[in-house]
Amino acid sequence: MKHRYLPQTAEDHKEMLEFLGIKSTEELFSDIPEEIRYKGELKISKALAEPDLVRYMSGLANKNKNLKQVTSFLGAGVYEHYIPSVVNHVISRSEFYTAYTPYQPEISQGELQAIFEFQSMVCEITGMEVANSSMYDGPTALSEAAMMACGETRRKKVLVSRAVHPEAREILLTNAHGQGIEVVEVGLADGVTDLNQLAQLADESVAAVIVQYPNFFGQIEDLAKIEAIAHSKNALFVVSSNPLALGILTPPGAYGADVVVGDMQPLGIPTQYGGPHCGYFAVTNKLMRKIPGRIVGQTKDDQGRRGFVLTLQAREQHIRREKATSNICSNQALNALASAVCMSALGKNGLQEMAKLNIQKAHYAKNQIAKLSGYEIPFNQPFFNEFVVKTPCPVNEILETLLKEDIIAGYDLGRDYPEFKDHLLIAVTDLRTKEEIDRFVSRLEELK
Repeated sequence: MKHRYLPQTAEDHKEMLEFLGIKSTEELFSDIPEEIRYKGELKISKALAEPDLVRYMSGLANKNKNLKQVTSFLGAGVYEHYIPSVVNHVISRSEFYTAYTPYQPEISQGELQAIFEFQSMVCEITGMEVANSSMYDGPTALSEAAMMACGETRRKKVLVSRAVHPEAREILLTNAHGQGIEVVEVGLADGVTDLNQLAQLADESVAAVIVQYPNFFGQIEDLAKIEAIAHSKNALFVVSSNPLALGILTPPGAYGADVVVGDMQPLGIPTQYGGPHCGYFAVTNKLMRKIPGRIVGQTKDDQGRRGFVLTLQAREQHIRREKATSNICSNQALNALASAVCMSALGKNGLQEMAKLNIQKAHYAKNQIAKLSGYEIPFNQPFFNEFVVKTPCPVNEILETLLKEDIIAGYDLGRDYPEFKDHLLIAVTDLRTKEEIDRFVSRLEELK
């Protein structure tokens, strides 16, 4: 065989031609007029021997900087956190690594139990009653929550805070357009949702009020007041939340949230250049049958032994497709398993301790930067592990200069919020050391 990764031998090739009743591959194209066939050679690189190809691809990969080489203060939805070593050990086992959606429970008990435990832990941290088996990512889950709210309330408008992740809002707008749903953005006040504007916009035509907790700027929204506004108009209250932050913050379920969604990436999933991740989706019992995706349940077999099954499944790829609640037909089983293993390894106390470290280190960094001449902290709200800094020089200059010194300084808010030109979003996680933070602050002082 010329190419060992292509499983067609010369004999295979011969048998296929004989079956088709032709003598050569060229005969397959006999219906294409000669005059329109391309006669030259495609302008692509010639095939490389395997060792040369490995060297070439390794060279390309090494042009990327990874988080083992740099100190990162970049968050904005993807975070570098401690991942217990057992996570990679478990998810690398072949029975999990190659598993697909467990449609046949009799041969998928391990996978089903892993998903069941994932769902149970999501309910614990969010304070909700039911969670599904996972979704593609946090932004997808948020969009699905909005679509579900419109279906449940039979209304065609959703209110979403501008403090929700910009990319999540873009995905929401894309999906809403196809469904004929109006998306209205609620403005900001001191880095959080403007409650006065929210109260003015909320009316009986609104299906859902959507906020993020902590929000895109790291600030903590007042969920109690937002819930009161949403439910006063019989709209669903949807909260997108960082699961790690829920290790120490009061869960959205305690504030009367109808739907809690988010991305499990902070718990057991590497940054991975932005994906793949794993979304979670949790609701009240009332909304159980409207939840997208599937729910794994616990049962007993005819001998009384504990077992697991797909209790509820959306209809998107089964019977009565016109009744489907979603176009989601799969789940992120492997990444959901990673998060479940991570939460199990950390335990309740470990999750709380990890969340506290994020708060303590982020507040230390903020206080040190606030002392620098020319730098300002524009928001005074409580925050988790991210905060905003107004810089005395263009943010892109800071990012480019510090990257040369192997420091990723943060996220340029001016990319998504014109009003926040020269504002830097900084994330400080549990992995950052005091020495790294002090070096970062020192370099910022030199750049003013």
